[in-house]
Amino acid sequence: MIVVTGATGNVGRALVRVLAAAGEKVIATSRGVTEADVPDGVEHRKADLADAASLRPVFDGADALFLQSGGPSAHLLDLGEILDAARAGGVRRVVLLSSLGVATRPESASHGVLGLAIEEAVRGSGLDWTILRPGNFASNSFAWVPSVRAERTVAAPFGDVGLPAVDPRDIAEVAAAALREDGHAGRIYELTGPAAITPREQAEAIGAVLGEPVRFAELTPDEARARMLDFMPADVAETTLAILGSPTPAERRVSPDVEKVLGRAPRPYADWVRANVAAFR
Repeated sequence: MIVVTGATGNVGRALVRVLAAAGEKVIATSRGVTEADVPDGVEHRKADLADAASLRPVFDGADALFLQSGGPSAHLLDLGEILDAARAGGVRRVVLLSSLGVATRPESASHGVLGLAIEEAVRGSGLDWTILRPGNFASNSFAWVPSVRAERTVAAPFGDVGLPAVDPRDIAEVAAAALREDGHAGRIYELTGPAAITPREQAEAIGAVLGEPVRFAELTPDEARARMLDFMPADVAETTLAILGSPTPAERRVSPDVEKVLGRAPRPYADWVRANVAAFR
């Protein structure tokens, strides 16, 4: 049995479907998961990573765990207690969803320092572990849905700076392989898309799938920061702006790891748009 935390997120939701389609017994868990969030036949249980006690009954009888690192709430997690509860429930294999920023921004409190502490807790857990470090998510484009629907406009900073955006479905499929197959223990996989794509090019790709032009409007860094502060802490916003505006060579790099694990190239950004075009109509 495989427990998927963060089961209502972009990666967790896709992972639950991949595992269920493969015939695995899955328990999907998050703070607000409902029957509508999971495929027919998949068990769902509400639990909070910030409350390890709520996870103990979820872990009972499980042998593998997909652990999302907590995002902006990661500082609230007691990883030692969570991993102790997982071991007590029978879990022997854990796949952690971390971030490329652990390697590329080690000085950042939000991306590097905290992320590394979470990774170290998993590596020291005594479980067979695999760590996934995705870069820029294609699904970050959901932030543009309101403006695309209302005005056919994408507004973003650094319009001509490209990053290899990764499709969450590819992250989910790599996670499923690591959860189900031997040979992934002790591995760290960096996950990216197949090619760098700029925000301006993303707007063009959305327009091409919609069948009508989508205008790109470039924000200044200050304008972008003000928008980010509506939904993320200041330190996270600053690091995000640094990645978007001045990515390191490691952040621009196209990783071979998706293809190494799945035996195929990662999905291009346009594929993500086609799969989610209804949100932009």
